[in-house]
Amino acid sequence: MRTNILFLMTDQHRVDTLGCYGNPVVATPNLDRLAATGTRFDRWYTPTAICTPARASLLTGQSPFRHKLLANQERNVGYLEDLPAGTFSFPQALREAGYSCGLLGKWHTGTERDAADFGFEGPDLPGWHNPVDHPDYLAYLAERDLPPYAISDEMRGTMPNGRPGNLLAARLHQPVEATFEAYLATRAIEMARRFAETGEPFHLSLHLFGPHLPYVIPDAYFDRYDPELVELPASVAETFAGKPPVQQNYSAHWAFDTMSEADSRKLIAVYWGYVTLIDEQIGRVLDAFDELGLTDSTAVFFTADHGEFTGAHRLHDKGPAMYEDIYRIPGIIRVPGAPAGQVRPELVSLTDCTATILELAGCDPTPAVDSRSLLPLVRGEDVDWPEDLVCEFHGHHFPYPQRMLRTDRYKLVVNPDSVNELYDLDEDPDELVNRYRDEALAGVRQRLMERLYTLLRDRGDNFHHWMTSMYEIGDDVRENPSAAQIEAAPRA
Repeated sequence: MRTNILFLMTDQHRVDTLGCYGNPVVATPNLDRLAATGTRFDRWYTPTAICTPARASLLTGQSPFRHKLLANQERNVGYLEDLPAGTFSFPQALREAGYSCGLLGKWHTGTERDAADFGFEGPDLPGWHNPVDHPDYLAYLAERDLPPYAISDEMRGTMPNGRPGNLLAARLHQPVEATFEAYLATRAIEMARRFAETGEPFHLSLHLFGPHLPYVIPDAYFDRYDPELVELPASVAETFAGKPPVQQNYSAHWAFDTMSEADSRKLIAVYWGYVTLIDEQIGRVLDAFDELGLTDSTAVFFTADHGEFTGAHRLHDKGPAMYEDIYRIPGIIRVPGAPAGQVRPELVSLTDCTATILELAGCDPTPAVDSRSLLPLVRGEDVDWPEDLVCEFHGHHFPYPQRMLRTDRYKLVVNPDSVNELYDLDEDPDELVNRYRDEALAGVRQRLMERLYTLLRDRGDNFHHWMTSMYEIGDDVRENPSAAQIEAAPRA
């Protein structure tokens, strides 16, 4: 029997909100159970901390610089809005191998082509947040005589120009069964039941829109956690001294300093409530797989597209700052027959899911050129795995190119139009002190810069051209980026 695949994905999900990742307060029993029966990855990263490019990397197994879908449509300042024609995608390969493929929830991977164009069944739910006016959701409410979406108690700060800030949270006047999260879980269970009846293998993706801000949840979750239990992130002490100025600009955009400490604690408490709501809905899906007799034949993934600041570094949302808060994400995989309760320390990427899915389905993973299967790690094998990892960013409200090299202890961030960053994560896990100009780390800085240059050059990321002339990148330089072909012509 071929393996079914259930892919559970959240949006803007902090890794430290899960019990299995050490949170002692937030109730996440279903995801904790998944981790206890599978493999939890302790250092799992997004290729880029923004929805559309990260989701395109999962779809294709390609890094953002390669697939070129670099920004969300809503704030796009001139980048592509759809994947180039002919781009490889894993659902198309799975369908060719006889799999049914379904996707319930967030797509956000293009504007002209939707999930159906890539081989997924399911309602088209466009946009970056719960589309509460979608006909299928309205039909779901009507069938069950459930009340419509309505909110109060909006939480927001004040922008630099005096306008009301972005909505960060609100109280939802609906019962839990009317929430968009419950709707998506119900539709996923219905699709799983239909797929199971065919006896054929399937891939089912449930992509929840939360806990992305604004955190809009019913009373029971809005008030679930006492704000007094919330410890504010240590990085609220951020001064932005020695950091790229764009970070302080983003802090003003998200109006962090215009809100009280009590409001910040409440926001985090509401975010925690959102995480618990999502865990309960995921639990419904996992229970349905048990009831349908699918658990022993189904590989289950849980991850997110990226993290969320929730006040860390005096920021909200995400943006042009490559901190752990938004780049390190949860990653859990359970494969039938694999060891239970593993915790893997390797540096892995969301993009690695693509080759893993393809291998599980018996498909060729090589077209997912920037992806490496995680199955050997999940099966407990002794694997020679890279000791570092590259992430990238291209901008959101405006172009802002960045590249990051993450090693076991250090993080280097190259910002071509600003200040580069170097963090010692052993001594400074909250990334408050930029050590890039610290001569005590000069050797580390040069070693990381050389390594980042080599990795980018070898994978074809043209970001390396800037590095060739601007930084110490060692002697392994195979081209002169300032030289045009005509300069190689014979001289008279």
